[in-house]
Amino acid sequence: GLSRPVRASYCASLAALLVVIGCEGLQNATADGDTRTISLHNTHTKEGLTVTYKVNGRYSEDALKKINHVLRDWREEKPIQMDPHLIDLIWEVHREVEATEPVWIVCGYRSPDTNAMLRRRSSGVAKFSQHMLGKAMDFYIPGVPLDRLREAGLRASRGGVGYYPSSNFVHLDTGSVRHWPRMPEAQLARVMAKGPL
Repeated sequence: GLSRPVRASYCASLAALLVVIGCEGLQNATADGDTRTISLHNTHTKEGLTVTYKVNGRYSEDALKKINHVLRDWREEKPIQMDPHLIDLIWEVHREVEATEPVWIVCGYRSPDTNAMLRRRSSGVAKFSQHMLGKAMDFYIPGVPLDRLREAGLRASRGGVGYYPSSNFVHLDTGSVRHWPRMPEAQLARVMAKGPL
């Protein structure tokens, strides 16, 4: 066997490692079982909503319905069931940038008719937009630079990140991981080096 000092040192190292792993596991359990409140403001309808949409890691159906209403296609008064993971992503980005103001929504759900109409007006509207699936949001947060929102979205690596400084919003979606306009590799590497959300 091992000598007593070596064995004591080994046991102390193992104990320290278990404490670290234990704390990390506990942190993840707390994060997975957490309670989340989000504040939204629709720039078109002027509606505001502050709602606790997740309690002890479980989504509240009532709260999600209220979110769906605020994120509806306001042109047609049509809601859709928004992807709860999109709401989580927006919540995490809001927290990451240490924002204090609500999320100002430029666009949430977009019906196929609205999407087709917007496509006729702008080349920047995708034919098979994630907005039509309830998986995308165009937004900004007063007091937070758009590039910080874009960087937080890129580090989250959970979907699409579109950057529209001339229109004053960032697009985040829970589709495939991609971003536009393309960011130079060195700049992207610097953003990602700051670590995932």
